[in-house]
Amino acid sequence: MSLAQALFAPRSVALVGASGDETKNSARPQRYLRKHGYCGKVFPINSTRKEVLGEKTYPSLNETPSPIDHAFIMVEDVEAALEDCGRRGVPVASIFSDGFADAGAGGAARQARLVARARELGVRLLGPNSMGVINLPGRVALTVNAVLEMDSPPAGATSIVSQSGTMLGTVLSRGAARGLGFAKLVSVGNEADLGVGELVELLAADPETRTILLFLETVRDARRLAAGARAAHAAGKPVVAYKLGRSQLGERLARSHTGALAGEDAALDAYFRDCGIVRVDLLETLIEIPPLLSRKKPLHLSRHPRVAVVTTTGGGAASVVDRLGMLGIETVAPGSDAPIVDLTMGRRSEGYGAVLGELLAFPGCDAVLAVVGSSAQFHPQLAIEPILAAARGAKPLAVFCTPQADRSLALLAQAGIAAFRTPEACADALHAFFTWSIPRVQRETTPVAWPKDVPARGRLNEVQALKLFAALGVPVAAHAVANPPEYAHRIPYPVAAKILSAEIAHKTDVGGVILGISNRRELGEKAKILGNNSQPVLVQAMVAGAGEAIAGYRDDPVVGPLVLVGAGGTLAELYNDVVLRLAPVGEAEALEMIGQVRGFAALRGYRGLPPGDLQALARAVAALSRLALVAGRPVREAEGNPLIVKGEGVAAVDALAVMKEE
Repeated sequence: MSLAQALFAPRSVALVGASGDETKNSARPQRYLRKHGYCGKVFPINSTRKEVLGEKTYPSLNETPSPIDHAFIMVEDVEAALEDCGRRGVPVASIFSDGFADAGAGGAARQARLVARARELGVRLLGPNSMGVINLPGRVALTVNAVLEMDSPPAGATSIVSQSGTMLGTVLSRGAARGLGFAKLVSVGNEADLGVGELVELLAADPETRTILLFLETVRDARRLAAGARAAHAAGKPVVAYKLGRSQLGERLARSHTGALAGEDAALDAYFRDCGIVRVDLLETLIEIPPLLSRKKPLHLSRHPRVAVVTTTGGGAASVVDRLGMLGIETVAPGSDAPIVDLTMGRRSEGYGAVLGELLAFPGCDAVLAVVGSSAQFHPQLAIEPILAAARGAKPLAVFCTPQADRSLALLAQAGIAAFRTPEACADALHAFFTWSIPRVQRETTPVAWPKDVPARGRLNEVQALKLFAALGVPVAAHAVANPPEYAHRIPYPVAAKILSAEIAHKTDVGGVILGISNRRELGEKAKILGNNSQPVLVQAMVAGAGEAIAGYRDDPVVGPLVLVGAGGTLAELYNDVVLRLAPVGEAEALEMIGQVRGFAALRGYRGLPPGDLQALARAVAALSRLALVAGRPVREAEGNPLIVKGEGVAAVDALAVMKEE
């Protein structure tokens, strides 16, 4: 039996710790399996009772009369139950019991021992702290989730993997209220063994699943999830993630701007894009977006996306259009400068359908939004039938019903049309659709040699960081170390002088940079201040250009190496005008990143300003990103800020590299 069959479609299940008290969680799986029509064998395991809920019990797994495909463990002594699973050849055990990684260091150690023993026994684990598995088409309700008190949850083609067990019930119940059905629902718990990524791989191969939803609190195995997302893309199945923690600052690495700018959430955005995972901001969007993505592909637009809007309620349409504009999405109408097609309430339904059909055929838009007013609540057939009749072809269609209109939502769901209850979720879904991308192809893997004269551990001073940048192929400003008392050097004047210290990341914050020094006498005076009359200083050529950029690298502990480019200078973190990608990137991708930085408008020749050499900047960004290819990846983070972008070429005038082993 395959893992997928044992997990989602077991022929027999054992309920270890089944309770006869219907008020207890441990009684629910038995009740739910029977209530929802499970056709396989159910073996309640209870060492103190001969029957539970009218069914014969068995004192242990060892006493069951036939093989078990899936065990659901609800007892404290999980270890003993696991040993029984091993003896009986049970392929999968879901563990509802807690007290493992969720219970501190001691629990984490217990969990590690459990996983090691499960591997020895050949048993795959879901959990611990998992609320179980639901397979609605297969009538498998192996769960303690109270949502299965529902009589007939609708089956569908959307599956969900959740790190929160209770949220499975939330998604299922809210979806059912809209007429949306689900296929497989899995609570992963602690992900001690089976994790989100492997489950996505299984669902990618599941014939009953067309769209995969993820409710995430964190990303525990980025590599495996990326592999799962790529498998789903290859199977034509969109993966959508709702990730908690948008407002968390995450780990802010105070040694650089890059550490703050490439924080946890920004890193995850770059990771999801790289994997081809659609990220949504709202839980409502997660529930409602599947029909918008099902059987669709990313559009890869080279301009702002355009949506054609038809409505019979101007105010209702405006509530969505306003949010679309905030998200950079234009609204258009054929043959008109108006942002929407606003029909009067007196128009017949045939007229509405004809206009909608015209918009769906309009080559000037990338998607169509139909906004329906009060008739959606009181006359669903009249309001929805024109939409159902016109909704043909591949162009994305979304419907926003302004009133509470459950019947209309159900009719749209039955037809596979994306329908939304709030303007916020509707706009969020369209934005998510337009930002959806295919998984990035394999990046460069040629190893990069570490320069011999740069330490691979410890703290690097700026001279060492500049040597590292130059070795990677990042152009750097001419520089030299000037020693007291003469402070001699060969850099032509005027020059800049800096404190030379690995301990100070932002020299301007401590008055450690003096610009525009015009001669040797002045350098001697300034250098004595910077070097405390005894320390060498860094002397650099003054470099002028069309603008400043920041190029950064960070080896994120969750998603791996990242590269960043954005508007640079001392206020880079304040502006937060940056674009991130997983590293390494090639020159073409770096140039695409640069094209998305708003602050580079002047460098693109805005209003006749002299343009900067953005191609050279792209080469520098790509070169810095190759830190990801150094054996062992010794650099935690690095940045050039600013990189002076000239009319021809670029030059890094500040360089920082923070090693993992200091």
